[in-house]
Amino acid sequence: MSSADRISDQRREKLAELRQQGVDPFFNLFKPSHSIDRIKEQYEPLGGPELEGLDQNFRLAGRLMLLREFGKASFCHIQDGSGERLQAYVQRQVVGEEAFALFKKLDLGDIVGFEGTLFRTRTQELTLAVKSLTLLTKSLKPLPEKYHGLTDVETRYRQRYLDLMVNPQVREVFAKRSAIIRLVRQFLEGRGFLEVETPMMQPIPGGATARPFITHHQALDMTLYLRIAPELYLKRLVVGGLERVYEINRNFRNEGLSIQHNPEFTMLEFYQAYATYEDLMTLTEELVAYVAQNLLGTLKITYQGQEIDLTPPWRRLDLRESLTAVGGIPPEVVRDREALVALAKKEGVTLRAGEGYGRALTKLFDLMVEVHLQQPTFILGYPLETSPLSRKNDTDPEVVDRFELFIASREMANAFSELNDPDDQRQRFEQQLAAHQAGDEEMPHALDEDFVNALEHGLPPTAGEGIGIDRLVMLLTDSPSIRDVILFPQLRPER
Repeated sequence: MSSADRISDQRREKLAELRQQGVDPFFNLFKPSHSIDRIKEQYEPLGGPELEGLDQNFRLAGRLMLLREFGKASFCHIQDGSGERLQAYVQRQVVGEEAFALFKKLDLGDIVGFEGTLFRTRTQELTLAVKSLTLLTKSLKPLPEKYHGLTDVETRYRQRYLDLMVNPQVREVFAKRSAIIRLVRQFLEGRGFLEVETPMMQPIPGGATARPFITHHQALDMTLYLRIAPELYLKRLVVGGLERVYEINRNFRNEGLSIQHNPEFTMLEFYQAYATYEDLMTLTEELVAYVAQNLLGTLKITYQGQEIDLTPPWRRLDLRESLTAVGGIPPEVVRDREALVALAKKEGVTLRAGEGYGRALTKLFDLMVEVHLQQPTFILGYPLETSPLSRKNDTDPEVVDRFELFIASREMANAFSELNDPDDQRQRFEQQLAAHQAGDEEMPHALDEDFVNALEHGLPPTAGEGIGIDRLVMLLTDSPSIRDVILFPQLRPER
């Protein structure tokens, strides 16, 4: 039997004993009057005499994280939902024999309610002098690592509740995540955007190139797909007259796991009528700067040891030029279609049926340029071949009006002026359908007639963008893995 199993058996014995004594080990009527963070904020500045003059009782509830026993008195630390800890002092002569005997049976991890007054110990630590106590929840399993911290990465992700319990920095990351999403909403709503919700289950997966998850609706007897992007539905809303819309919600892509990818992830996607992709570059700079300044108080941050300056304006670089300026590929090779395709194949790029120069450009960019883009950089001039929903550039029809944003060697956003010609869109959908029928599982399996029908009613000139919320949180919390910023990331089964 393992040590943890022995401890659990001992705690279950205590549970049975408590019930025999008439103690409810899962009491539900205690109401805290204060949180520990508020107590520290308000009363930490006060000295001992000032605390003694308060004449105020405080009711606190939290998890028992530390115990120090001294015969007829004990010190303990409790931690509540604020993530803060406070010392409590329990004396037998104050709480009484019965309550003190109960306290002596408590274990680390138990949730306890205390009522008492504040004072300072001889070492000047702010402390609650306990007058009464109530066991609220008996913990049947021990805290990990003897409450010093949970360090095993797999355990942290699989049992996030323990991670949050014993690692304060993890709680801070998710508090910042919530603040980031709140600030994004504030910024967009200040610009007149309306938050909407679009279907998670779709009859045709569209709006991005990715392999979908498949499910089945029993009552309708139809196959549905978890959405890979909300794009086509959001643009329907712009057709309907909602000229500035956004959605912050989940996307699902049936792809591999990595420090940058989780099959279920959170995306911000927004659309603005009578705007171009150039307008969205400026808006993106302002959005990220607004969030960083209000969250961190600075636009100069450190990510994994690298200083990054988020101060606008950001660098703008053509995709083909970046292959030479950053990737070191000679310009004559970049301009030569056959030479570039040959180089891509030499570097291990697989070109599928119908793919050529455009995919070679983007794949060589992934291999040779992306890793070097530490500071915020907009990459422009994406090939038409890889951008089926983007508007063609008026002066160079082989590229589209699109950008991707890279920060810390990572794609953060993708945006373009939207294609609003229904005939052009139908033709591109038909090309995607042909690719699917040729074996490309990432392409839509059917032509989205309803979306084309919507375009035929008239989509105003529009620009749209997607920003990965998880990656933005990684950047602004200095987190190396996407699993560090998703409460319950997808993991491989335990063996």
